[in-house]
Amino acid sequence: MLYVVITFLWASILLYLLLGGADFGAGIIELFTSEKNRSRTRKTMYQAIGPIWEANHMWLIIAIVILFVGFPAIYSTMSVYLHIPLTVMLMGIIARGTAFAFRHHDAVVDDWQTVYNRIFTWSSVVTPLFLGIIAGSAVSGRINPAAGNFLDAYVFSWLDWFTVAVGLFTVAICAFLAAVYLIGETDNEMDRRRFIHKTQSSNIAAVICGALVFTAAHFEGIPLMHWIFGNLVGVFSIIAATLSLVLMWYLLRKGKTKILRLLAGSQVTMILLAVTWHHFPRIVLFTNGGYLSLMEHHGHDKTIASLGWALLLGSIFILPALFYLIYSFQQKNGNGVEEAH
Repeated sequence: MLYVVITFLWASILLYLLLGGADFGAGIIELFTSEKNRSRTRKTMYQAIGPIWEANHMWLIIAIVILFVGFPAIYSTMSVYLHIPLTVMLMGIIARGTAFAFRHHDAVVDDWQTVYNRIFTWSSVVTPLFLGIIAGSAVSGRINPAAGNFLDAYVFSWLDWFTVAVGLFTVAICAFLAAVYLIGETDNEMDRRRFIHKTQSSNIAAVICGALVFTAAHFEGIPLMHWIFGNLVGVFSIIAATLSLVLMWYLLRKGKTKILRLLAGSQVTMILLAVTWHHFPRIVLFTNGGYLSLMEHHGHDKTIASLGWALLLGSIFILPALFYLIYSFQQKNGNGVEEAH
């Protein structure tokens, strides 16, 4: 049953990145859209993220609950040593959702709309930035349980070039996913070309940020190259991601966008698989060479069994409801999406 729980944990992180990440990316795309095209971009954005807007953070909640219940040592360690980036990320989620609601449901349309828009777009950048920083911190080996002062324990555990590079890479990935999803939500040829251009630009940005991650890892003494290319799964994942990237650019040039979402999702999945496979089941690495493992530092066996059954039974109710939600929004064909928010 432990493997069932771990599978749900990995899947929830992946789904949050694919769906919630595209949600954040929509705000990033809006931030880098000209004023004259911003209203059309927002309208298309509502159609794209409408089916998953209400359910996005469910995946994050599932991951947090799994760690809290099934892996309390891992949960408490990350909550303590990474409490600053975690707090910033959670504040970004709250600020973004609040600004999104106010800019659509405020009874008075005034200058505050500009404030709401800025909060929404900038929190769409800050949140995935710190999400990536948290992920990078967990595996960077910078968490020092023996730290004797505040900075070493709670700041330098997450603030370095490698973790910031991972954060920027996460932001670029979110923008890339959103741009790909937006292409299929418009029938306007001009908007379609704009979103194709944004897909290409964000993809280039992701490649550049990915190179920064490897560069920072080299100078920080983190064996990222060995983690990814030191095993067959990592090599296969990178090859698959690269081939799907080449195919995606070919289809964009040909104007064929039917399977772009599938290709984008497969790329992100392969990247996540490549970076997590080598040091699995170790999820948190310490400066002293120690670690926290999903296989070694889990809760009581009965707790894991109960959690596993709860996740299996819960998925029976959650997944059909999610599919029905997506189906319902698709039936609207984009009509009434803005009113739903």
